[in-house]
Amino acid sequence: MPDKRPNILFAFADDWGRYASAYRQVEGDTTPNALLDTPNFDRVAREGALFTNAFVPAPSCTPCRSSLLTGRYFWQTGRGAILQGAVWDSSIPSYPLMLEEAGYHIGYTYKAWSPGTPRDAPYGGERTRYAPAGTKFGQFSFVATENVSEHGVEGAKKILYDETRQNFEAFLKARPRDTPFCYWWGPTNTHRKWQRGSGVALWGLDPDDLKGRLPAFLPDVHDVREDVADYLGECLAVDAGLGVLLARLEEEGELNNTLVVVSGDHGIPGFPRGKCNLYNLGCEVALAARWPGHIPEGRTVDDFVNLMDLAPTFLEAAGVKPHNDMTARSLLDVLTSPRSGQVDAERTFVVTGRERHVGGAREGNLPYPQRAIRTKDFLYIRNFAPDRWPMGDPAGLDDFNAKPPSFDDLCNDTMIAYPDMDASPTKAWMIYHRSEAQVRKLFEMGFGKFPAEELYDLRKDPHYLNNVVGDAAYEAVRQRLSDQLMAVLREQRDPRVVEPDCRFERSPFTDG
Repeated sequence: MPDKRPNILFAFADDWGRYASAYRQVEGDTTPNALLDTPNFDRVAREGALFTNAFVPAPSCTPCRSSLLTGRYFWQTGRGAILQGAVWDSSIPSYPLMLEEAGYHIGYTYKAWSPGTPRDAPYGGERTRYAPAGTKFGQFSFVATENVSEHGVEGAKKILYDETRQNFEAFLKARPRDTPFCYWWGPTNTHRKWQRGSGVALWGLDPDDLKGRLPAFLPDVHDVREDVADYLGECLAVDAGLGVLLARLEEEGELNNTLVVVSGDHGIPGFPRGKCNLYNLGCEVALAARWPGHIPEGRTVDDFVNLMDLAPTFLEAAGVKPHNDMTARSLLDVLTSPRSGQVDAERTFVVTGRERHVGGAREGNLPYPQRAIRTKDFLYIRNFAPDRWPMGDPAGLDDFNAKPPSFDDLCNDTMIAYPDMDASPTKAWMIYHRSEAQVRKLFEMGFGKFPAEELYDLRKDPHYLNNVVGDAAYEAVRQRLSDQLMAVLREQRDPRVVEPDCRFERSPFTDG
């Protein structure tokens, strides 16, 4: 008899923030989403649920994925809490391997957990990797551009869509008959780098159509707009790849018995206040889910969701009891509710955080420890080491005036200065223009040191420009959110607050 437990398709793009046309209904036409048409993500949202307050546990790929896979806060995942130097702790249960033990066929293509894919990694390592057609999708704009002259724009893209299809087909072919599957599709093309000018060349995205639609802390100049447009083109490629998977499931007659969830591991890379930051641009992501007969259609959900909640959600949907050590809470009751708006009265905030990202970003491989609490109206951030540089040391700029690095070098070499921000044309432009009067304040916001506490009233200040810590009118709010944040950190045994000699400040977390 066929096993009718649901299949699970998790599309999880690297460095993909909240960029999808479905969000225009929330944001209007004042953001970059005004330029996008993402019919496949929008279909999942339209035929299921769209989440307006989805956040990552950490705005860095490895700690975010460690958290999501285990259903724990990132600081509860051992050396999975950092990027460079991370080691998977195989004693911590992960939802894919728990599903495999329960009879699911599991597999992934492209990126699931990094660095490395040992056999005891949380998704089974090379044993469960399916990529016989290759992994060129991760360099989408470069590969497509190389093939345009021979195949035309759409033909060049099709080469990469076919790769996605063939990899997925290999996974499906390996599935034992009548066995439910759990597949992770993890495209990396939205991670740096991408082909400059590809946004308009491949997707028809005119950079200057972004004028007036960028966050107020970014210079609204052509070079930055082009950088954003090129990134948005990669987001469109992710959506097209998602469409390939949905179409293949329809051909198999499996789509309606599949829980489809689509999201990303943090915000946009190479931009101030994006990736590696606890502001919205770094932590807010797209999230939509579809499961006919279980998730009512056409719902917009305002509950605050931490992506680590997906681990127990997938397990519960499959009829598998979540592990007792999982900190996260299943979203299944929210997903299956007929209600829109605020569904679960307790889901009114999320806690996010960060420790170490790139090795060598600061002297001694020290982290930049932050924790934050985000509610509907406020963002409160605690910076535990305000004497350190959040984006990494600016040492590479010491001799800038005497011997400046080239603009191209700054576009391509992350480690020249501020290594916790990916190299990019935007980063290069801001470094080159940082002394100009109209750029100086924006540069300081993105690259300078942060105070010990930050508080933003998002009702009045949606781009978090005005830190109101010290304003007497907000003192009660500051105290309340500080107390609430610290209570969660103590309850969840965050080493940053419960260990006098915090492990993140010493070996092995500072090695490598």
